[in-house]
Amino acid sequence: MPTRNTGSLCPPWAKCIGLLAALCCLFGVPLNAKTAEQPVSFVNDVMPVLTKAGCNVGVCHAKAGNGQNGFQLSLLGFEPQEDLEHLVKEGRSRRLFAGVPERSLLLMKASGQVPHGGGIRLAATSEGYALLREWIRQGAPNDLKTAPNLVSIEIQPGKGSIKRGAEQQLRAIAKYADGSVRDVTTMALYEANDRAMADVSDRGLVKISDISGNVAVMVRYQGQVAVYSASVPLGAPVENIPSPKNFVDEHVFANLRSLGIPPSAVCDDATFLRRVALDIGGRLPTEEEAAAFLASTDADKRDKFIDEMLRSPDYADFFANKWTALLKNRRDDASDTVSNFAFHAWVRDSFLANKPYDQFVREVLAATGTVIGNPPVAWYKRVKEPKQQIEDVAQLFLGVRMQCAQCHHHPFERWSQDDYYSLVAFFSQVGRKPSSTRGEDLIFHKRGIATAANMKTGVPLKPAALGDAIPAIAADEDPRLKLADWMSQKNNPFFAKSLVNRYWKHFFVRGLIEPEDDIRDTNPPTNPALLDALEKHFIASNFDLKELVRVMTQSRAYQLSEVPNEHNIVDQQNYSRYYPRRLQAEVLLDAIDRLAGTQTDFANLPPGTRAVGLPDNSYNASSQFLRVFGRPQGESVCECERVQSSSLAQSLHLLNAPEMKAKLAAATGRAERLSKEDKPAEAKVRELYLAAFSREPRPQELKTAIEYLNEPGTAANANYQDLIWALINTKEFLFNH
Repeated sequence: MPTRNTGSLCPPWAKCIGLLAALCCLFGVPLNAKTAEQPVSFVNDVMPVLTKAGCNVGVCHAKAGNGQNGFQLSLLGFEPQEDLEHLVKEGRSRRLFAGVPERSLLLMKASGQVPHGGGIRLAATSEGYALLREWIRQGAPNDLKTAPNLVSIEIQPGKGSIKRGAEQQLRAIAKYADGSVRDVTTMALYEANDRAMADVSDRGLVKISDISGNVAVMVRYQGQVAVYSASVPLGAPVENIPSPKNFVDEHVFANLRSLGIPPSAVCDDATFLRRVALDIGGRLPTEEEAAAFLASTDADKRDKFIDEMLRSPDYADFFANKWTALLKNRRDDASDTVSNFAFHAWVRDSFLANKPYDQFVREVLAATGTVIGNPPVAWYKRVKEPKQQIEDVAQLFLGVRMQCAQCHHHPFERWSQDDYYSLVAFFSQVGRKPSSTRGEDLIFHKRGIATAANMKTGVPLKPAALGDAIPAIAADEDPRLKLADWMSQKNNPFFAKSLVNRYWKHFFVRGLIEPEDDIRDTNPPTNPALLDALEKHFIASNFDLKELVRVMTQSRAYQLSEVPNEHNIVDQQNYSRYYPRRLQAEVLLDAIDRLAGTQTDFANLPPGTRAVGLPDNSYNASSQFLRVFGRPQGESVCECERVQSSSLAQSLHLLNAPEMKAKLAAATGRAERLSKEDKPAEAKVRELYLAAFSREPRPQELKTAIEYLNEPGTAANANYQDLIWALINTKEFLFNH
């Protein structure tokens, strides 16, 4: 809070009292005997009030290092010693006025009695205002060394089932190291993970909307967090559920039964074929594949096609495209070309060979040598600093966002600065020196004891995993290998869970935990039993990625229709139906090329290279299509970098961009070929529908298309171009459904 223009608030005689209050506070001496009997606690009373009022958040007076806006407070009150000094000593001790507490600048600003940029934060009639006033009146007693430490908070009730439109009052109980407990309901902070489903008042009253599903409320108090979890049933009769194919179905359908949300029917063969080819191989099925699949009477044809896709190079291309973007295989300079191509090829070969996931991660993290001899070292070219390395590793491979803990305790988690720098220590012995390849370094392990100093305390910390101790690491041992060992342990609480949640989102559009890389106690999964079962299955398979894809795509839950019924139309988290999504930029470009019978050429790549096979981001610059449709630049490990939303620019590009016109009118394209082929128009229309949608045209579609193609006085080639253009611009083509 600013301290200018406050002379009228502090008459000369008040300075002595303020100074006395400051001295008493610093030495822990109460101003009078009455105060000593029942002092207000700075740690357990004052700090919670400041946090509840929002004084120590990033948009007000808190900022890592030195506060802001004329008043220094630590973020969310994680440094009470510093906060006490700023309150008592700064501004010539004029923030607190023990003689007339109500005239203290702290209270007058917070209650809006004098101008305050943050507005009214504490009404003069509030409980928080009264606590602060009494603490100031008592001489701002200092109990930093004597106040009992907060151990945990408990939420009552912790979970339950609640009807739509109903309310639930939560109660927050703080537990302290001395065995005492306190009701802190009014001082705790509350936040629902889905505000469309639940609204929470600042006093813990949860109001449920009319949306069914599972919702959680995070409750935070003085660095401790707890979660209230509630199921909100719809209560509709759940009948005619498909027979479970595997354990995925058992957990999905059990959840739907408990919520009373009936699932949609299983999709037809054409929808399944197109969906799984796009999700596994990033491509449309060919007309031949579609015709054969629709004609087949084999009861196992869906499972067999999944296996066929997993064996294909298309699978390796598509998932290499996904992972190289996440691993930041980015080209910033021409000298990056060697490492970009080598790293992409290594990732693709790893997926083609079905390399176990734990081995894949180990080879990236512990890479040494040159990019020519060991391509995974390319990761160290783009991610150079140990801090960035551990942040990327934690978010990408553990689903834990550690960025906040670099400067302060994580506000929604248990991770501290010591946890952050203990992770940094794993990468503190990575050395690099120039190699014979221009622009490329040789990566090696430097001998020595691995440590990293806490930025705030300066204390050197040895490598330690999140929540787990690591045995002492000798000077000649590479700490990164120890980190990889810990990550691949079967009881690791993050590694396998993070991957199965990421892949679940890939195939089911929404992760069991959202965002998919933010796994924490305060962000629970919508179906905990399912996530646990997937995690165990993945570990039991020895981290087999193809088996994980297989078990997800073979499930009836994955094969449900996207068409909602009257009960599940608003469901967006329980997988009662398939959630349609727009095709990714690269996949859509390849799909247009396949339907139009053309190909997009990319510099320095063999003719016919698919967009999903591009090795790095550099091709975005030369392709307006990829830019408009949101292909990522590889600047972040967050999949949110990829743009999946629709835009006007995208619609205009598909409607009349020169690139689209050129593809439709290509001399070697499908429109030109069909216009010259001597076969019935019906067969040609059937070919187009199989190519675009993997299905036969419906009678009315067939009739309309043939009538248009046979219109007198128009060029056949132009008519076929128009028909292909019309198919491309349908939602059925642009979306996976």
